[in-house]
Amino acid sequence: MVFEDIYELYWQKIFRLCMGYVNNSELAKDLAQETFIIVWRQLPNFRNESGIGTWIFRIASNNCLKQIEKEKKFTKADLPIHLEEKKQESLEPQIQLLYQFISELPETDRIIISLELEELRQAEIAGIVGLSESNIRVRIHRIKEKLTKRFKENGY
Repeated sequence: MVFEDIYELYWQKIFRLCMGYVNNSELAKDLAQETFIIVWRQLPNFRNESGIGTWIFRIASNNCLKQIEKEKKFTKADLPIHLEEKKQESLEPQIQLLYQFISELPETDRIIISLELEELRQAEIAGIVGLSESNIRVRIHRIKEKLTKRFKENGY
């Protein structure tokens, strides 16, 4: 597969996956772009042992997890006090809220629900996160229950 085709096919999916991790559109764009730089560099080494999508999602997930680790090392107290948080006005309020709720989930749950929202097969999700397919089914159900509860608590 040609890199340009891969980029066109997966850009939006990877961006949304990254949004699920970081809930910040600019950072999600940066993470998605970094993911595709890695894909471009490593594409000649891709061995077709898994689907190309599974491989790309795994790269993106690892990239997002590295970013989260970096943020944990950076103390929030170092930020200037006068800065205001910028919201993503371009997204509908309910979608913004969904990304916020997803970003508050534990790391593994974030990736599972983000991949589910991208309509990946549960077998593929299991391969990406390293859990059994039955475990993925149970976790997706529980995550959806948590998110539904959060929406109800917020009047939706």
